[in-house]
Amino acid sequence: MSSQPPPQQPHQHHLHKKPTSFPDFIFTAFSLFIFFSSSNPTTSIIRKFTPLISFPLNPRRFVRNPTMSNPSSTNLRNPTTHPFPNPQSLSDWLRPRLPSDSFSSWGVKPGTKNVNNLWLELSEGETLLADSTPPVRTVEVMVVRVVGKDNKVLVESHQELSNGVVRQRGRPLSEKMKPGETVEDAVFRAVKEELGSAIVKILPNSYSKKVEERVSASYPGLPACYVLHTVDAVVDGLPEEEFCTEESDEYGDSSERMLVDGAVSCKKHYWKWVDADSL
Repeated sequence: MSSQPPPQQPHQHHLHKKPTSFPDFIFTAFSLFIFFSSSNPTTSIIRKFTPLISFPLNPRRFVRNPTMSNPSSTNLRNPTTHPFPNPQSLSDWLRPRLPSDSFSSWGVKPGTKNVNNLWLELSEGETLLADSTPPVRTVEVMVVRVVGKDNKVLVESHQELSNGVVRQRGRPLSEKMKPGETVEDAVFRAVKEELGSAIVKILPNSYSKKVEERVSASYPGLPACYVLHTVDAVVDGLPEEEFCTEESDEYGDSSERMLVDGAVSCKKHYWKWVDADSL
């Protein structure tokens, strides 16, 4: 019998698995992170539509009474709540933030107002105070240039205040705006309250807006930012010569009657017509 070669064993392939080293693991993880960060569509959308946001180095916060209404819709500032339950608490808050000689002249110096006035303005939402040193009083004002004959404009020459002081003005009809009040509503309210007339026509394309910053004449030492909304208007039924109007109750809407009685209010307005070019 011939001998046969022994059967060959099937060739076995052995897969050698290379052990993963720690540095290779970190490299792989980092590569996957870069891949998904650059290819993820959500990340691309966020980068495309997320704007850069910058913050001021010293942001200005605004304070108001917790009882006051919402600020005017035209005011872009977002006030924070600061508790002023009464004028005394407001006075205590203001005193260390203002020059002592200026603050002590409030309601004493002719033509100025007192802390009661400012507290009422805050309560009515007519004024915002920046929580800074010194505070900054921000007021939105409706200015109505009442136009008459022969290029004349009506100005308030002076006021007679409740304490008997005569306060010089020399400016067109001006009134602090109420919270959420539109320009049109503010015009009609201002004319009715100060001139006693309800027949008003706002001249088209006469509206303008500007911001002025200066120290308040009513509250010495307190910086003020005035947002002035101005229109030209025609008011029927006004005298052609100088005249005066009485204001029955400047704070008629307030429920704080004791504080109103302690505030300085306007009793009479004195008006005259001047050349428009002289303003």
